[in-house]
Amino acid sequence: MTIQRNPTRAVPIGSICIGAGHPIAVQSMTATKTQNIDATVAQAEALRERGAGVVRIAVDSDKDAEALAEIRKQTTANLAVDLQENFRLAEKVAPFVDKIRYNPGHLYHHQREKPWQDKVRFLVEQAIEHDCAIRIGVNCGSVDPAKKEAGDPTDSITPMIRSAIEHCEFIDSMGFDRYVVSLKDSDPRQVIEVNRRFAEMRPDVPLHLGVTEAGMPPDGIVKTRIAFEQLIGKGIGDTVRVSLTLPNDRKPEEIDAGLSIVRDIYDGRVRSVVVFDDTQLNIISCPSCSRVENEAFIELAASVKEMTAYAQAYAITIAVMGCRVNGPGETDDADLGLWCGPAKVNLKRGTEALGAFGYDEILPKLKHELDQLIAKRQP
Repeated sequence: MTIQRNPTRAVPIGSICIGAGHPIAVQSMTATKTQNIDATVAQAEALRERGAGVVRIAVDSDKDAEALAEIRKQTTANLAVDLQENFRLAEKVAPFVDKIRYNPGHLYHHQREKPWQDKVRFLVEQAIEHDCAIRIGVNCGSVDPAKKEAGDPTDSITPMIRSAIEHCEFIDSMGFDRYVVSLKDSDPRQVIEVNRRFAEMRPDVPLHLGVTEAGMPPDGIVKTRIAFEQLIGKGIGDTVRVSLTLPNDRKPEEIDAGLSIVRDIYDGRVRSVVVFDDTQLNIISCPSCSRVENEAFIELAASVKEMTAYAQAYAITIAVMGCRVNGPGETDDADLGLWCGPAKVNLKRGTEALGAFGYDEILPKLKHELDQLIAKRQP
C-alpha cells in the first residue's frame, strides 16, 4: 500500500528521528514506580527490546528525578519524561532524557501567577541546553481552561486545536522547531477529526498519535486501530502509542499492538470498521503507568468490564482512571466515572462527585448507579 506521508519536518529523539518520511516509531510508558530503579530499568529495556522507539517515564518529584539520573545510566532506550503538573522539574530531568512532554492544560497548576509563556520558555530553554525534543501533549480531559470556557461546550475539538496551535506558534517564535504535537481523546472518532484538522493547519509538525484511555485488550486495540487506520492511511502520524490497561509484566504488548497496526496499514490489511459503535456500552480506562496509586486499579478495571456486561446494549460510558492526576478531569465526560486513590475509589456521575468508597465496596455502588441510568433510559 502506497501512503503519501505528510511533509513534516524531522525531529531527532535520541538515536531515532521521526517525521520527514522516517519510519513511524512506536512508543510506550513504564508502569513501574520511577523510584524503583531496578524495576524501571528492566521494564524500559523490555520495551526497547520489543521494538519501542521511545520509552516514557513519569517524574513527579525530586526523588523521581534523582532516580531518573540512575535509570539513564542503566538503559539504552530513548527516554522521554512526562512532567504533567510540575514544569520546574524540567531543569532536573532534561540532562537525562531525549524528549520532554508537557501538557498545556497542566501548566496552570504550579505558580499560577506566572504566565504560561514564561513556563514554556523555561521548558524550551532546558530542551535547547540539554539537546532534547519536546512534545506538546494536548488531552481532551485537561484542555487549557480559558480555551474550554471560551468555546461551545459541546465542541471539545476546537479548544484542543486552538491550544496546540497557540503553543506551536509561541515555540516557533523562539526559533525552536524540534517539537511534536499530540491531540488525544478516548473516542477514536474525535482523535481522527482533531488530528485531521490540525494536520491541515500545520502539516509541517510531526504528530504523535494515540487514543487515550483506550482500555483493556482487545477492545482498546480495536479503538486504537480505528483511529490509526484512518489517519496513517492518509499520511498523518509520525509516532504512535497504544494505551492499554495491562499488568506491569504485560506492558510490552502495547509495542506488539502498535507495530502490528502500523505493519497492517502499510501492507493493506485494514481490519477495523470505520464507524465506531456508540449505541453500546463503552468502558474507557487509562493505561497502567507509574502514577497508579494502587495496583488494584488494573483488577478493578477488569471487574468493571465483567460486572457491566449485562448493560452492553445501552449507550452508556463508564470511565475507570488510575490516579488523581488524570482521574478528576478525564472522567467528567463519562456517564459514570471512577478514579482510584491509594485506599479509596472516587465515584462520579458526570461531573458530580458521589463519594469515595473502598476497593471492596465500589462495585455494588457502581452497579446501583448503572441500574438507575438504565431505568431512566427504558421506554
